[in-house]
Amino acid sequence: MRMETSDEDLVRAAVQGDAQAFQILINRHYDLIFRLAFKTFGNRADAEDLAQDICTRLPHKLCSFRAEARFTTWLYRVTLNAATDRLRSRQTRARANNNWGEVEQMQRAETAEKQAELDWLSRAMTHLPDDLRQTVALVLGEDLTHAVAAGVLGISEGTVSWRMSEVKRILRAMAKEQERIE
Repeated sequence: MRMETSDEDLVRAAVQGDAQAFQILINRHYDLIFRLAFKTFGNRADAEDLAQDICTRLPHKLCSFRAEARFTTWLYRVTLNAATDRLRSRQTRARANNNWGEVEQMQRAETAEKQAELDWLSRAMTHLPDDLRQTVALVLGEDLTHAVAAGVLGISEGTVSWRMSEVKRILRAMAKEQERIE
């Protein structure tokens, strides 16, 4: 095919499977695709990527060219649509990443809050008498029933229940005192 062949004739030939006609179209219009992509993205790497993607997909897209306008007009539209799709995709990914970032921050805040509570509880436990601390260690720490904990400690089950109630009372009072101070 010679260079004087119209774009429309080259498209018809390319659609019929003429690889040479398709190559001539690409050679003629690659700069147009790249230029428009560059103006859309503002950087060479993104413009080259988009131009390559368009050239790769163009053989399938040529079937949609209806010759109602000039080929270059149609090619501008194809390029702009591809650029718009890519920009939207980036924005969607960026929003998703931001949302994941917010979720991560919330999880870290929850973890920090739980850790602060555990730290407070650990400090508060050091202020309990030994008998209450041992009871808490068995009932809450080891998840033993009051009956089993009573057997380990050599006391009655009722005493274990009273000790756990006493621990709750003392911890509530400590928490209330701390809130009053803060």
